[in-house]
Amino acid sequence: MACNKSFSSNYMLLDPNDVGFFDLIHILISNNLEKRKFVDSSDDKEDDFQRRWLIFLSIVVQKLLQFVSKPMAVIGWAIEMFLNFLSINGCSLHGLLLNLLRGKIIVPDSNSETFLSFIGNLDKRVKLDSRIKPGDAKYNAALSVMASKLSYENHACIKTTVQDHWKMEFVGFYDFWNEYQGKATTQAFMLRDRSRADHDTIVVAFRGTEPFDADAWCSDFDISWYELEGGVNGKIHGGFMKALGLQKNIGWPKKIQQDDKHPLAYYAVRDMLKKLLSENDKARYIITGHSLGGALAILFPAILALHEENDLLEKLEGVYTFGQPRVGDKEFGQYMENEVLKEHNVRYFRFVYSNDMVPRLPYDDKALMFKHFGTCLYYNRNYEAQILPEEPNKNYFSPSVQITMMVNAFYELTRSFTIPNKYGPDYVEGYFFRLFRLSGLLMPGASAHCPQDYVNLTRLGPSDVFLSPKPKQL
Repeated sequence: MACNKSFSSNYMLLDPNDVGFFDLIHILISNNLEKRKFVDSSDDKEDDFQRRWLIFLSIVVQKLLQFVSKPMAVIGWAIEMFLNFLSINGCSLHGLLLNLLRGKIIVPDSNSETFLSFIGNLDKRVKLDSRIKPGDAKYNAALSVMASKLSYENHACIKTTVQDHWKMEFVGFYDFWNEYQGKATTQAFMLRDRSRADHDTIVVAFRGTEPFDADAWCSDFDISWYELEGGVNGKIHGGFMKALGLQKNIGWPKKIQQDDKHPLAYYAVRDMLKKLLSENDKARYIITGHSLGGALAILFPAILALHEENDLLEKLEGVYTFGQPRVGDKEFGQYMENEVLKEHNVRYFRFVYSNDMVPRLPYDDKALMFKHFGTCLYYNRNYEAQILPEEPNKNYFSPSVQITMMVNAFYELTRSFTIPNKYGPDYVEGYFFRLFRLSGLLMPGASAHCPQDYVNLTRLGPSDVFLSPKPKQL
């Protein structure tokens, strides 16, 4: 494995491609990392058994994901095709059979504007809430969560939704290269909201982890970390950094020669923002994402700060993340709060719904060191909000709260039948999502991670949580 000392003096990089069975077993019984091919570390020894155990698990999970990546993709394709078959043939098995008997069966096109992903089938809403207008305290959050949800769809679906339903300008949909995985694993799209004469906001939405995408799951389970040079303090999650565009051996140079066939997310988005913002001095932009997409969204301004891109940071209206995992340790969080968010007056809202498991990962303990930072907007099952430094039950697998979480999941399931009566037809939950909510009874927090509840909380939750800190003066 290539050494990374040229851009970091303190790091631990895992590579599942170079691992052997005996190497894995040896790491559990020996603290010597120097001769382990799958670990490139600035320290030759790791005396903490718990950390070695986590390295072992991370590698094993990534190897398993690589092994099942094609079957996962096939299963995901089959499920999505079946759901879309139902959707365009009467929305039921009865309608599908009727069309089949009539000889009028419609075959879905996975590249069409009507084809929905697994995530899209959980929540089919495409329209923005007409009651939330530009300038309202909740507007940026409501637009961001819908963009984050839409990011899971194909190019045609995203373009049609942005242009026809939202009446906004579609800028583009992009596949970005991950140099460590040797393929395009990171997706994002951009839109421009000029719904009023005095309103010009660009939205960058990073796609989160798709349920059947083994590459994205590998990024999540990769517990590599780096300390970057150049004034950025603290350790940062390596899997997320790789997905954002970290390069082997050279890290994050300020300027690179972009390869048109293999664009890197951070550099491509940065350059596009510079071009778009140059067209209007009053234009601002938002970065957003759900799940893994939220991690990429908050790491984007960290690299802008590393490169002293002060003009771009000053025009960053806000970072809105939904169900975002932890991205760094305590030192990195302090650096982000003091040197990036506060220094450049960047509004960062980290939304956490109820028992969503992802914001509680990776663990906040002495072995993994990961910590959240910034403003946490925590919403309970009634969409009541609190501003907290950390969500309750910060480490998901704590056994003391499992029964409480199961009871909460049962309430969410029963609520799915009553919520339309209280708030209207926009809150109807389909049979597929109700079936998915059943998983919350077995694994509390799984169904709570879906965008459905995050869309609901931005619409039904209070507005006053967005009034502090104060927005930038344009």
